Amino acid sequence: MKEPVGVRPLVVIVGAGFGGLRVARGLSRSPVDVTILDRHNYHTFVPLLYQVATAGLEPEEIAQPIRRILRDVTNVRFRLNTVTGVNLDRRAITTDTGELRYDYLVLAAGSATNYFGQDLAQVTSALRDLDDAERLRDQVLGTFEAASAAEDPASCRQLMTLIVVGGGPTGVELAGALAELQRHVLPHDYPDLDLSCARILLLEATDRILPGMPPALQAKAQAKLSELGVEIRFGAPVADADANSVTLSSGEMIPAGAVMWVAGMRAPPLAEAVPTDKDSAGRLMVSKTLNLPGHPEVYAIGDMAHVGGPETRPHPMLAPVAIQQAALVAENILRSLAGKPQQRFVYKDRGTMVTIGRNAAVAHIFGLRLSGFIAWLIWLTVHLVWLIGFRNRMLVLVNWAWNYLTYDRGVRLIRRSSSRQHVSNGNEEAP
Repeated sequence: MKEPVGVRPLVVIVGAGFGGLRVARGLSRSPVDVTILDRHNYHTFVPLLYQVATAGLEPEEIAQPIRRILRDVTNVRFRLNTVTGVNLDRRAITTDTGELRYDYLVLAAGSATNYFGQDLAQVTSALRDLDDAERLRDQVLGTFEAASAAEDPASCRQLMTLIVVGGGPTGVELAGALAELQRHVLPHDYPDLDLSCARILLLEATDRILPGMPPALQAKAQAKLSELGVEIRFGAPVADADANSVTLSSGEMIPAGAVMWVAGMRAPPLAEAVPTDKDSAGRLMVSKTLNLPGHPEVYAIGDMAHVGGPETRPHPMLAPVAIQQAALVAENILRSLAGKPQQRFVYKDRGTMVTIGRNAAVAHIFGLRLSGFIAWLIWLTVHLVWLIGFRNRMLVLVNWAWNYLTYDRGVRLIRRSSSRQHVSNGNEEAP
Protein backbone atom coordinates (compact mmCIF):
# COMPACT_ATOMS: atom_id res chain seq x y z
CA MET A 1 0.00 0.00 0.00
CA LYS A 2 1.16 3.54 -0.74
CA GLU A 3 1.97 5.95 2.06
CA PRO A 4 -1.25 7.34 3.56
CA VAL A 5 -2.45 10.76 2.47
CA GLY A 6 -2.48 12.07 6.05
CA VAL A 7 -1.27 10.95 9.45
CA ARG A 8 -3.92 8.23 9.36
CA PRO A 9 -5.36 6.50 6.28
CA LEU A 10 -8.15 8.53 4.68
CA VAL A 11 -11.31 6.70 3.63
CA VAL A 12 -13.46 8.69 1.20
CA ILE A 13 -17.09 7.62 0.84
CA VAL A 14 -19.10 8.94 -2.10
CA GLY A 15 -22.80 8.94 -1.23
CA ALA A 16 -24.70 9.25 2.05
CA GLY A 17 -27.39 6.71 1.33
CA PHE A 18 -27.98 3.50 3.26
CA GLY A 19 -24.66 2.04 2.14
CA GLY A 20 -22.44 5.07 2.60
CA LEU A 21 -23.71 5.81 6.11
CA ARG A 22 -23.32 2.17 7.12
CA VAL A 23 -19.66 2.19 6.03
CA ALA A 24 -19.05 5.37 8.01
CA ARG A 25 -20.67 3.87 11.09
CA GLY A 26 -18.69 0.66 10.65
CA LEU A 27 -15.43 2.63 10.72
CA SER A 28 -16.27 4.69 13.82
CA ARG A 29 -13.63 4.55 16.54
CA SER A 30 -11.21 2.94 14.04
CA PRO A 31 -7.67 4.18 13.25
CA VAL A 32 -8.79 5.93 10.05
CA ASP A 33 -10.17 9.32 9.07
CA VAL A 34 -13.38 9.23 7.04
CA THR A 35 -14.75 11.86 4.67
CA ILE A 36 -18.24 11.31 3.30
CA LEU A 37 -19.40 13.34 0.30
CA ASP A 38 -22.90 13.89 -1.05
CA ARG A 39 -24.57 16.47 -3.28
CA HIS A 40 -27.28 16.89 -0.63
CA ASN A 41 -26.78 17.70 3.02
CA TYR A 42 -29.45 15.19 4.02
CA HIS A 43 -30.09 11.46 3.89
CA THR A 44 -33.38 10.44 2.25
CA PHE A 45 -35.39 7.38 3.23
CA VAL A 46 -36.00 6.37 -0.38
CA PRO A 47 -38.59 3.60 0.29
CA LEU A 48 -41.11 6.26 1.37
CA LEU A 49 -40.61 8.71 -1.49
CA TYR A 50 -43.87 7.60 -3.05
CA GLN A 51 -45.73 8.74 0.08
CA VAL A 52 -44.31 12.24 -0.34
CA ALA A 53 -45.31 12.12 -4.01
CA THR A 54 -48.91 11.27 -3.06
CA ALA A 55 -49.18 13.81 -0.18
CA GLY A 56 -49.11 11.13 2.51
CA LEU A 57 -45.98 12.47 4.20
CA GLU A 58 -44.07 15.74 4.17
CA PRO A 59 -40.50 15.78 2.73
CA GLU A 60 -38.83 16.57 6.06
CA GLU A 61 -40.39 13.47 7.63
CA ILE A 62 -38.29 11.10 5.53
CA ALA A 63 -35.07 13.11 5.49
CA GLN A 64 -32.41 13.71 8.12
CA PRO A 65 -29.37 16.04 8.03
CA ILE A 66 -26.22 14.03 7.47
CA ARG A 67 -24.28 16.04 10.02
CA ARG A 68 -26.87 15.21 12.66
CA ILE A 69 -26.69 11.51 11.84
CA LEU A 70 -22.90 11.48 12.15
CA ARG A 71 -22.32 14.04 14.88
CA ASP A 72 -21.38 11.40 17.46
CA VAL A 73 -18.86 9.76 15.09
CA THR A 74 -15.72 11.74 15.83
CA ASN A 75 -13.51 10.42 13.04
CA VAL A 76 -16.03 11.20 10.26
CA ARG A 77 -16.54 14.55 8.54
CA PHE A 78 -19.07 15.50 5.87
CA ARG A 79 -18.54 17.61 2.76
CA LEU A 80 -21.29 18.93 0.51
CA ASN A 81 -19.84 18.11 -2.90
CA THR A 82 -20.75 16.65 -6.26
CA VAL A 83 -18.20 14.10 -7.44
CA THR A 84 -17.54 14.33 -11.17
CA GLY A 85 -14.53 12.08 -11.76
CA VAL A 86 -12.29 9.35 -10.39
CA ASN A 87 -8.56 8.95 -11.13
CA LEU A 88 -7.69 5.43 -10.03
CA ASP A 89 -3.96 5.77 -10.76
CA ARG A 90 -3.55 8.96 -8.71
CA ARG A 91 -6.00 7.85 -6.04
CA ALA A 92 -7.95 11.06 -6.35
CA ILE A 93 -11.51 12.11 -7.02
CA THR A 94 -12.63 15.31 -8.73
CA THR A 95 -15.43 17.34 -7.18
CA ASP A 96 -17.16 20.58 -7.99
CA THR A 97 -14.81 22.35 -5.57
CA GLY A 98 -11.54 20.64 -6.42
CA GLU A 99 -9.61 17.41 -6.02
CA LEU A 100 -9.54 15.08 -3.02
CA ARG A 101 -6.96 12.33 -2.48
CA TYR A 102 -7.80 9.05 -0.76
CA ASP A 103 -6.21 5.91 0.63
CA TYR A 104 -9.45 3.95 0.38
CA LEU A 105 -12.43 4.88 -1.75
CA VAL A 106 -16.00 3.60 -1.34
CA LEU A 107 -18.37 4.36 -4.23
CA ALA A 108 -21.94 4.31 -2.92
CA ALA A 109 -23.70 6.91 -5.06
CA GLY A 110 -26.95 4.99 -5.52
CA SER A 111 -28.80 4.77 -8.81
CA ALA A 112 -30.59 6.77 -11.49
CA THR A 113 -33.78 6.26 -13.46
CA ASN A 114 -33.41 3.87 -16.39
CA TYR A 115 -35.18 5.11 -19.52
CA PHE A 116 -33.86 2.19 -21.59
CA GLY A 117 -32.36 4.43 -24.23
CA GLN A 118 -35.43 6.62 -24.68
CA ASP A 119 -35.33 10.41 -24.33
CA LEU A 120 -38.20 10.69 -21.84
CA ALA A 121 -36.64 12.48 -18.87
CA GLN A 122 -38.17 15.85 -19.81
CA VAL A 123 -41.73 14.62 -20.35
CA THR A 124 -42.17 12.04 -17.57
CA SER A 125 -41.81 12.24 -13.80
CA ALA A 126 -39.22 10.06 -12.09
CA LEU A 127 -39.08 9.15 -8.39
CA ARG A 128 -35.47 8.89 -7.22
CA ASP A 129 -35.06 11.74 -4.72
CA LEU A 130 -36.97 14.34 -2.70
CA ASP A 131 -37.00 16.85 -5.55
CA ASP A 132 -38.62 14.22 -7.80
CA ALA A 133 -41.22 13.40 -5.14
CA GLU A 134 -42.19 17.05 -4.61
CA ARG A 135 -42.37 17.72 -8.35
CA LEU A 136 -44.54 14.66 -8.84
CA ARG A 137 -46.86 15.66 -5.99
CA ASP A 138 -47.19 19.16 -7.41
CA GLN A 139 -47.90 17.79 -10.86
CA VAL A 140 -50.56 15.34 -9.67
CA LEU A 141 -52.35 17.97 -7.58
CA GLY A 142 -51.94 20.49 -10.39
CA THR A 143 -53.71 18.24 -12.88
CA PHE A 144 -56.79 18.14 -10.65
CA GLU A 145 -56.65 21.91 -10.16
CA ALA A 146 -56.61 22.30 -13.94
CA ALA A 147 -59.37 19.72 -14.36
CA SER A 148 -61.58 21.59 -11.89
CA ALA A 149 -61.42 24.63 -14.16
CA ALA A 150 -61.79 22.73 -17.43
CA GLU A 151 -64.91 23.37 -19.48
CA ASP A 152 -64.26 20.68 -22.08
CA PRO A 153 -65.12 17.17 -20.75
CA ALA A 154 -62.45 15.56 -22.96
CA SER A 155 -59.75 17.81 -21.51
CA CYS A 156 -61.01 17.07 -18.02
CA ARG A 157 -60.78 13.31 -18.57
CA GLN A 158 -57.29 13.64 -20.00
CA LEU A 159 -56.07 15.73 -17.08
CA MET A 160 -57.41 13.19 -14.60
CA THR A 161 -55.68 10.26 -16.31
CA LEU A 162 -52.56 9.37 -14.33
CA ILE A 163 -50.19 6.85 -15.88
CA VAL A 164 -47.63 4.87 -13.89
CA VAL A 165 -45.05 3.11 -16.07
CA GLY A 166 -43.51 0.07 -14.40
CA GLY A 167 -45.06 -2.73 -12.35
CA GLY A 168 -42.22 -3.23 -9.88
CA PRO A 169 -42.52 -2.44 -6.14
CA THR A 170 -42.34 1.34 -6.63
CA GLY A 171 -44.93 1.30 -9.39
CA VAL A 172 -47.34 -0.86 -7.40
CA GLU A 173 -46.96 1.23 -4.24
CA LEU A 174 -47.31 4.48 -6.17
CA ALA A 175 -50.41 3.31 -8.05
CA GLY A 176 -52.05 2.11 -4.84
CA ALA A 177 -51.33 5.37 -3.02
CA LEU A 178 -52.68 7.41 -5.94
CA ALA A 179 -55.85 5.33 -5.90
CA GLU A 180 -56.32 5.97 -2.18
CA LEU A 181 -55.74 9.70 -2.75
CA GLN A 182 -58.27 9.76 -5.56
CA ARG A 183 -60.94 7.76 -3.71
CA HIS A 184 -60.77 9.17 -0.20
CA VAL A 185 -59.13 12.61 -0.25
CA LEU A 186 -59.72 14.43 -3.52
CA PRO A 187 -63.55 14.12 -3.43
CA HIS A 188 -63.50 16.40 -0.36
CA ASP A 189 -61.07 18.85 -1.99
CA TYR A 190 -62.95 18.95 -5.32
CA PRO A 191 -66.66 18.39 -4.56
CA ASP A 192 -67.69 19.82 -7.94
CA LEU A 193 -65.34 17.57 -9.92
CA ASP A 194 -66.68 14.31 -11.38
CA LEU A 195 -63.92 11.97 -10.22
CA SER A 196 -65.65 9.00 -11.82
CA CYS A 197 -63.85 10.13 -14.99
CA ALA A 198 -60.44 9.83 -13.28
CA ARG A 199 -58.18 6.93 -14.24
CA ILE A 200 -55.03 5.45 -12.81
CA LEU A 201 -53.34 3.29 -15.41
CA LEU A 202 -50.43 0.99 -14.55
CA LEU A 203 -48.44 0.00 -17.64
CA GLU A 204 -46.17 -3.05 -17.43
CA ALA A 205 -44.08 -4.27 -20.35
CA THR A 206 -44.07 -7.92 -19.21
CA ASP A 207 -46.91 -10.26 -18.26
CA ARG A 208 -46.74 -9.76 -14.48
CA ILE A 209 -46.25 -7.21 -11.73
CA LEU A 210 -43.78 -7.56 -8.84
CA PRO A 211 -41.48 -9.95 -10.75
CA GLY A 212 -39.46 -10.81 -7.63
CA MET A 213 -42.51 -12.06 -5.72
CA PRO A 214 -44.05 -15.56 -5.76
CA PRO A 215 -46.94 -15.88 -8.27
CA ALA A 216 -49.55 -16.17 -5.52
CA LEU A 217 -48.52 -12.83 -4.04
CA GLN A 218 -48.38 -11.25 -7.49
CA ALA A 219 -51.99 -12.32 -7.99
CA LYS A 220 -53.05 -10.89 -4.62
CA ALA A 221 -51.36 -7.58 -5.40
CA GLN A 222 -53.04 -7.45 -8.80
CA ALA A 223 -56.44 -8.18 -7.25
CA LYS A 224 -56.00 -5.45 -4.63
CA LEU A 225 -54.98 -2.86 -7.21
CA SER A 226 -58.00 -3.76 -9.32
CA GLU A 227 -60.21 -3.43 -6.25
CA LEU A 228 -58.84 0.09 -5.76
CA GLY A 229 -59.74 0.96 -9.33
CA VAL A 230 -56.26 0.80 -10.85
CA GLU A 231 -56.28 -0.38 -14.48
CA ILE A 232 -53.36 -2.71 -15.20
CA ARG A 233 -52.14 -3.20 -18.75
CA PHE A 234 -49.71 -6.07 -19.32
CA GLY A 235 -47.54 -6.39 -22.41
CA ALA A 236 -47.64 -2.62 -22.78
CA PRO A 237 -44.11 -1.26 -23.30
CA VAL A 238 -43.93 2.49 -23.81
CA ALA A 239 -42.38 3.53 -27.12
CA ASP A 240 -42.70 7.29 -26.68
CA ALA A 241 -44.27 9.98 -24.53
CA ASP A 242 -44.84 13.72 -24.63
CA ALA A 243 -46.42 16.31 -22.36
CA ASN A 244 -49.93 15.10 -23.19
CA SER A 245 -49.78 11.37 -23.92
CA VAL A 246 -48.05 8.03 -23.92
CA THR A 247 -47.57 5.94 -27.05
CA LEU A 248 -47.25 2.17 -26.66
CA SER A 249 -45.14 -0.07 -28.88
CA SER A 250 -48.39 -1.28 -30.44
CA GLY A 251 -49.01 2.24 -31.71
CA GLU A 252 -51.83 2.98 -29.28
CA MET A 253 -51.78 6.53 -27.94
CA ILE A 254 -53.17 7.21 -24.45
CA PRO A 255 -53.87 10.84 -23.47
CA ALA A 256 -52.73 11.65 -19.92
CA GLY A 257 -52.45 14.42 -17.40
CA ALA A 258 -49.29 13.03 -15.79
CA VAL A 259 -46.87 10.24 -16.67
CA MET A 260 -44.76 8.72 -13.88
CA TRP A 261 -41.78 6.65 -14.99
CA VAL A 262 -40.70 4.03 -12.44
CA ALA A 263 -39.88 1.27 -14.91
CA GLY A 264 -36.35 0.60 -13.78
CA MET A 265 -33.04 1.82 -12.41
CA ARG A 266 -29.45 1.96 -13.59
CA ALA A 267 -26.13 3.10 -12.20
CA PRO A 268 -25.76 6.86 -11.63
CA PRO A 269 -23.82 9.08 -14.06
CA LEU A 270 -20.75 8.92 -11.79
CA ALA A 271 -20.26 5.28 -12.76
CA GLU A 272 -19.41 6.39 -16.29
CA ALA A 273 -16.47 8.38 -14.90
CA VAL A 274 -14.89 5.27 -13.33
CA PRO A 275 -12.51 3.57 -15.81
CA THR A 276 -13.49 -0.06 -15.22
CA ASP A 277 -15.77 -2.70 -16.72
CA LYS A 278 -19.53 -2.21 -16.41
CA ASP A 279 -22.65 -4.27 -16.98
CA SER A 280 -25.58 -3.41 -19.24
CA ALA A 281 -27.11 -1.18 -16.55
CA GLY A 282 -23.86 0.76 -16.10
CA ARG A 283 -23.00 -0.88 -12.77
CA LEU A 284 -19.35 -1.33 -11.91
CA MET A 285 -18.08 -4.90 -12.10
CA VAL A 286 -16.50 -5.71 -8.74
CA SER A 287 -14.94 -8.80 -7.22
CA LYS A 288 -16.67 -10.89 -4.59
CA THR A 289 -14.79 -8.88 -1.98
CA LEU A 290 -16.42 -5.76 -3.53
CA ASN A 291 -13.16 -4.30 -4.89
CA LEU A 292 -12.61 -2.94 -8.36
CA PRO A 293 -10.37 -5.33 -10.36
CA GLY A 294 -6.75 -4.27 -10.00
CA HIS A 295 -7.60 -1.68 -7.36
CA PRO A 296 -8.04 -3.35 -3.96
CA GLU A 297 -8.28 0.06 -2.28
CA VAL A 298 -11.47 0.96 -4.21
CA TYR A 299 -14.84 -0.54 -3.32
CA ALA A 300 -18.25 -0.16 -4.94
CA ILE A 301 -21.47 -1.12 -3.21
CA GLY A 302 -25.23 -0.99 -3.54
CA ASP A 303 -26.89 0.05 -6.79
CA MET A 304 -23.51 0.93 -8.33
CA ALA A 305 -22.05 -2.57 -8.02
CA HIS A 306 -22.38 -5.83 -9.93
CA VAL A 307 -20.68 -8.49 -7.81
CA GLY A 308 -18.80 -11.23 -9.65
CA GLY A 309 -18.23 -11.67 -13.37
CA PRO A 310 -20.59 -10.99 -16.29
CA GLU A 311 -22.03 -14.49 -15.94
CA THR A 312 -23.30 -13.81 -12.42
CA ARG A 313 -26.74 -12.39 -11.77
CA PRO A 314 -26.61 -8.92 -10.17
CA HIS A 315 -28.12 -8.40 -6.76
CA PRO A 316 -31.40 -6.46 -6.61
CA MET A 317 -31.18 -2.71 -6.20
CA LEU A 318 -32.51 -2.73 -2.64
CA ALA A 319 -31.45 -1.08 0.61
CA PRO A 320 -30.70 -4.39 2.41
CA VAL A 321 -28.14 -5.27 -0.26
CA ALA A 322 -26.36 -1.93 0.17
CA ILE A 323 -26.41 -2.20 3.96
CA GLN A 324 -24.98 -5.71 4.01
CA GLN A 325 -22.29 -4.81 1.48
CA ALA A 326 -21.40 -1.69 3.46
CA ALA A 327 -20.89 -3.69 6.64
CA LEU A 328 -18.51 -6.02 4.78
CA VAL A 329 -16.58 -3.11 3.21
CA ALA A 330 -15.99 -1.53 6.62
CA GLU A 331 -14.74 -4.88 7.88
CA ASN A 332 -12.54 -5.44 4.83
CA ILE A 333 -10.91 -2.02 5.13
CA LEU A 334 -9.98 -2.80 8.72
CA ARG A 335 -8.76 -6.26 7.66
CA SER A 336 -6.63 -4.64 4.94
CA LEU A 337 -5.04 -2.30 7.49
CA ALA A 338 -4.28 -5.32 9.68
CA GLY A 339 -2.80 -7.29 6.78
CA LYS A 340 -5.59 -9.88 6.86
CA PRO A 341 -7.29 -11.42 3.79
CA GLN A 342 -10.51 -9.91 2.49
CA GLN A 343 -13.88 -11.53 3.16
CA ARG A 344 -16.28 -12.37 0.33
CA PHE A 345 -19.79 -10.99 0.10
CA VAL A 346 -22.74 -13.35 0.53
CA TYR A 347 -26.15 -11.75 0.38
CA LYS A 348 -28.67 -12.88 3.00
CA ASP A 349 -32.04 -12.30 1.39
CA ARG A 350 -34.57 -11.80 4.18
CA GLY A 351 -37.42 -11.00 1.82
CA THR A 352 -39.42 -8.25 0.16
CA MET A 353 -42.49 -6.27 1.21
CA VAL A 354 -44.78 -4.08 -0.86
CA THR A 355 -47.73 -2.07 0.43
CA ILE A 356 -50.83 -1.61 -1.73
CA GLY A 357 -52.88 1.21 -0.34
CA ARG A 358 -54.61 1.20 3.02
CA ASN A 359 -54.62 -2.00 5.11
CA ALA A 360 -53.05 -4.17 2.43
CA ALA A 361 -49.59 -5.39 1.54
CA VAL A 362 -47.79 -8.46 0.29
CA ALA A 363 -44.67 -9.77 2.00
CA HIS A 364 -42.28 -12.61 1.25
CA ILE A 365 -40.04 -12.68 4.31
CA PHE A 366 -37.98 -15.49 5.83
CA GLY A 367 -39.74 -17.90 3.47
CA LEU A 368 -43.22 -16.86 4.64
CA ARG A 369 -45.80 -15.57 2.18
CA LEU A 370 -48.08 -13.02 3.81
CA SER A 371 -50.74 -10.68 2.48
CA GLY A 372 -53.47 -8.35 3.65
CA PHE A 373 -53.62 -6.56 6.97
CA ILE A 374 -50.92 -8.56 8.80
CA ALA A 375 -48.44 -7.93 5.96
CA TRP A 376 -49.35 -4.24 6.09
CA LEU A 377 -48.66 -4.07 9.84
CA ILE A 378 -45.27 -5.74 9.34
CA TRP A 379 -44.50 -3.27 6.54
CA LEU A 380 -45.37 -0.31 8.80
CA THR A 381 -43.24 -1.65 11.65
CA VAL A 382 -40.19 -2.40 9.53
CA HIS A 383 -40.24 1.00 7.83
CA LEU A 384 -40.58 2.82 11.14
CA VAL A 385 -37.59 0.90 12.52
CA TRP A 386 -35.52 1.67 9.42
CA LEU A 387 -36.19 5.41 9.59
CA ILE A 388 -33.25 7.36 10.96
CA GLY A 389 -34.00 9.64 13.91
CA PHE A 390 -36.56 9.56 16.72
CA ARG A 391 -38.20 12.77 15.46
CA ASN A 392 -38.78 11.27 12.00
CA ARG A 393 -40.24 8.08 13.46
CA MET A 394 -42.68 10.01 15.62
CA LEU A 395 -43.77 12.35 12.80
CA VAL A 396 -44.35 9.45 10.42
CA LEU A 397 -46.17 7.41 13.08
CA VAL A 398 -48.50 10.33 13.90
CA ASN A 399 -49.15 10.99 10.21
CA TRP A 400 -49.88 7.35 9.46
CA ALA A 401 -52.23 7.14 12.45
CA TRP A 402 -54.03 10.32 11.36
CA ASN A 403 -54.32 9.09 7.78
CA TYR A 404 -55.63 5.75 8.98
CA LEU A 405 -58.29 7.25 11.26
CA THR A 406 -59.45 10.09 9.02
CA TYR A 407 -58.52 9.10 5.45
CA ASP A 408 -56.93 12.56 5.26
CA ARG A 409 -53.51 13.31 3.81
CA GLY A 410 -50.87 16.00 4.22
CA VAL A 411 -51.43 19.68 3.60
CA ARG A 412 -51.32 19.09 -0.18
CA LEU A 413 -49.48 22.27 -1.11
CA ILE A 414 -48.50 22.95 -4.72
CA ARG A 415 -45.16 24.63 -4.14
CA ARG A 416 -43.79 24.94 -7.64
CA SER A 417 -45.10 25.09 -11.18
CA SER A 418 -44.31 22.24 -13.54
CA SER A 419 -43.38 22.51 -17.19
CA ARG A 420 -45.17 19.18 -17.69
CA GLN A 421 -48.45 20.45 -16.23
CA HIS A 422 -51.27 21.22 -18.66
CA VAL A 423 -54.10 23.73 -18.85
CA SER A 424 -57.61 22.85 -19.80
CA ASN A 425 -57.90 24.49 -23.19
CA GLY A 426 -55.39 22.58 -25.25
CA ASN A 427 -51.71 21.71 -25.23
CA GLU A 428 -50.28 24.93 -23.81
CA GLU A 429 -47.96 24.68 -20.85
CA ALA A 430 -49.04 26.09 -17.53
CA PRO A 431 -47.24 29.28 -16.49
